[in-house]
Amino acid sequence: MLEVLRRSFALPEWLTANMDPFETLIITIISQNTTDRNTKRAFENLSGKFHITPEALANAEVEEIERCLKPAGLYRNKAKVIKEVSRIVLEKYNGSLNSILEKPFEESRRMLMELPGVGPKTADVILLFSGGKPTIPVDTHVKRVSKRLGLAPENGGYEDVRKALQSLFNAGDYLDTHILLISLGRKYCRARNPHCGECPLRILCPSRSC
Repeated sequence: MLEVLRRSFALPEWLTANMDPFETLIITIISQNTTDRNTKRAFENLSGKFHITPEALANAEVEEIERCLKPAGLYRNKAKVIKEVSRIVLEKYNGSLNSILEKPFEESRRMLMELPGVGPKTADVILLFSGGKPTIPVDTHVKRVSKRLGLAPENGGYEDVRKALQSLFNAGDYLDTHILLISLGRKYCRARNPHCGECPLRILCPSRSC
């Protein structure tokens, strides 16, 4: 499946496992419950007005952060979370998440999930993209595609899907797997009216409708 997906989708040029962890945290908080397009607009607004550092965002007026985040929806709540998590990272971790990412995986994950606005998916995104840790973040696309392909339990929750995928793919392929399953979900394996006839994995998919 991974070989077929690699032939079908171009991996983005920015794809790397050493993105700035704090910037990754802020982008992921902004992205919650909104589209990539709106996330991009909101982050561009925010980064155009502030340096994306714990110090700058902790000291910013929450109303100014709100104005930047309006395109992403739920902007009042996200602005409060961003200001608060910036304060905590600044005061408790000396302005850097590196000390967390240097810990063993489970400890790093637990510490990240103690931060405001950080659930399992956000923690896994930071761990994978900024820490190079062996995990596969599960968003709505990854969950849907994995279940339709029979890679994860039909009634499985977040952890069930994540662990099922990680048992099937090599750790060195986790980053590609995450991105490629999202690409498949966006283009072909949509929640409504999936394009099964055009899907590159149609022959391998037990859920195909045609």
